[in-house]
Amino acid sequence: MSLDDDFERPFEEFEPLQWGALRELCHANKDYFSTHQDENGSRIKAGLLAILDHLEKMQPVYKEISRIAPMFDFDEQTPGNGYRSFLVLVDRCIMHSGSVCRQMYCQKDSFLFRKSYYMREIEACSQLLASLYTCLQYLKTLYSWSDRMKDGKLSLFSSNEHTPQELLNQAESINQYCFYGRCLGFQFCDNIKHILKTLSVCLASFSEVYYSNGTLLGRCANSLKYVMDPEARARRIVHVSQHADVSFCQAFWFLSENEMLCSSVSMVVPLSINQVISIPPEELILDTLDGGKISIPIPNSHIGRKPIHVRLLSAVRRVGMVGSAGIGGDLLGLSESLIIHSHGGGFVAQTSRSHEAYLRTWAVKLGVPILSIDYSLAPEAPFPRALEEILYAYAWSLNHASTLLGSTARKVLLIGDSAGANLNLGITFKCLEMNIRKPDGIFMAYTPVLVEFVTSPSRLLSLTDLLLPFGFMMRCLKAYAALDNKKTVGPKDKTQGSNEVVESETESFAEVSESDLIALALSPNGDETNDAHKLASLPSDSTLNSVSLADVDGIDHPKQEIKSQEYIQKFLEMYRNSNINTSVPVLNNYNGTDDNPPSNGKTWSLFGWPLGGDKKEIRELDTERAKSPSEEFVFTVPKDPFLSPYLASDDLLARLPPTKILTMELDPCLDDCVMFARKLKLLGNVVSLDILSGLPHGFLNLAPVSKEAYEGSELCIKRILELLQM
Repeated sequence: MSLDDDFERPFEEFEPLQWGALRELCHANKDYFSTHQDENGSRIKAGLLAILDHLEKMQPVYKEISRIAPMFDFDEQTPGNGYRSFLVLVDRCIMHSGSVCRQMYCQKDSFLFRKSYYMREIEACSQLLASLYTCLQYLKTLYSWSDRMKDGKLSLFSSNEHTPQELLNQAESINQYCFYGRCLGFQFCDNIKHILKTLSVCLASFSEVYYSNGTLLGRCANSLKYVMDPEARARRIVHVSQHADVSFCQAFWFLSENEMLCSSVSMVVPLSINQVISIPPEELILDTLDGGKISIPIPNSHIGRKPIHVRLLSAVRRVGMVGSAGIGGDLLGLSESLIIHSHGGGFVAQTSRSHEAYLRTWAVKLGVPILSIDYSLAPEAPFPRALEEILYAYAWSLNHASTLLGSTARKVLLIGDSAGANLNLGITFKCLEMNIRKPDGIFMAYTPVLVEFVTSPSRLLSLTDLLLPFGFMMRCLKAYAALDNKKTVGPKDKTQGSNEVVESETESFAEVSESDLIALALSPNGDETNDAHKLASLPSDSTLNSVSLADVDGIDHPKQEIKSQEYIQKFLEMYRNSNINTSVPVLNNYNGTDDNPPSNGKTWSLFGWPLGGDKKEIRELDTERAKSPSEEFVFTVPKDPFLSPYLASDDLLARLPPTKILTMELDPCLDDCVMFARKLKLLGNVVSLDILSGLPHGFLNLAPVSKEAYEGSELCIKRILELLQM
């Protein structure tokens, strides 16, 4: 039975066929195994009885949730919210359980029938139904906490009268292990399910490499066990998600920047231009809408002044585009549009490099230059550092669009996913506040717009999510936004964990002088003049480094000698207070300029994590002294609209440009997107909302390996094209 089979709601009049089918299969199997006196047979019978019991108890609660869920939809054509999401989880759990029972019944008389295997499968299904029943009970509590919006409709966010700790104290009783074991991925499409099972083995095994609990031999044995034993894998994943610090989240998410993965993407979707540019922290002047001038603040909070790295992606070479001059062949004219992209990663991880998995395809199909910003990451650079850098890079791109980016910037779009889309909304508010040009459109995918610990039905989905589990989500939030994590760093302070752009060893590296850039501006067509100052020798996959770009547009700014180097992304030091060594080693950071290069030039690694190196770097996953979620996640987050765009005034929100929002029915950020779209619609904004099924948070990074994720990426392209054509 496919995931596309519909469950009729509400079912006050009749029960969905899948419920009845599961009951019949359970009774048929129970009757067959009732005569089996061995342990496996007895446990299969007990598991089947438990499934029948859970179905009986769940039915009235399911009916109640299905009655209230439509009240929270964006509109009749776009059904979707956290209440509906848990109904979908129940539906697909029933289908998964029915499939297991059917297989068991069909194979029960086979010579190869493995009774112990099906015993564990049936028990896993019964535990899954029990956990979902508990979740539905909590949804009833959340519904009773619902506040009302200005239009009189109920809000998906709970009222201020209730604290998240109230629900956390109850939610601790939910059995999370069943979501990460044998039933992992039951709620997603089949292709995604297989990918998630592979990632679950990687997550559990990587945690053994990252942490130093036990002997080396024991950790290797555990890693092998995670491939064969779903229960052991589930236990490890839950323990890691509950107790691992933010540095582990960063390390695991940065595996997406593995050189082999990035190289395979570049081979499948080649680009004419893939250029990294280092923007120096110099004075930047922009025109205001009333004809005046304004100086854009240079990013300075937390880590002082540092260059900002951006990556220019283009399928074609254009006039005035870095890397196009002197190569030979015809150049296309300036593009009328420019797309500025901010990547996701929970504010703590990833760069533009990992998001090339879909950006390369977007650059080809959109035919527009894409500038992706590598902003500084928390916890070294918490709020508002990333916001400052993206605003500065946005203003810089407006000044240099025709001289470096190959665009007239007649139309500028902001696109982003997850944390990046949140930042894009923040800088749009900054544009309105500073009276400078705002973007002409915004595309945002699975975006948190209320960055605080507020309860909503969809956020409970993080208890079931492998890519964004609850513990990871809360530690990212704490690292980026918690007031007690903030510190002020002078501009001359040097801190470990510098957020420099990730470059592979095979990607070309170039030193470009300031005169080269001036020559590019004077001779953007690559004619035969000033050959000595052409960038013809600069490959498209390279870095503009150790230069000041301020003079390219003809503005006379004070010259500064800005020295910036290309480093592999340093993992940031652990922020949580503990008595263990919290320093984190730098990965592959030798670039030929260090005073003390590694003696052998190579590092043995597993999953991209070095096994050699300083023996003092010892990390342990401390589960005994760990606090409970209700204790650990008590922290204060500022109610700032630049941090939580949902809190912005109606005046600011009403002035947002046309906005396209895309999310998924099983995404922990679903309710954020639905509520934000509802609010914009109420204010009269041009807004659309798409809710996809069968895909997890961060699915865009899976586009190269999943047909369904690729189709979702295609819908994103369609929505961006609609913005470009407005």
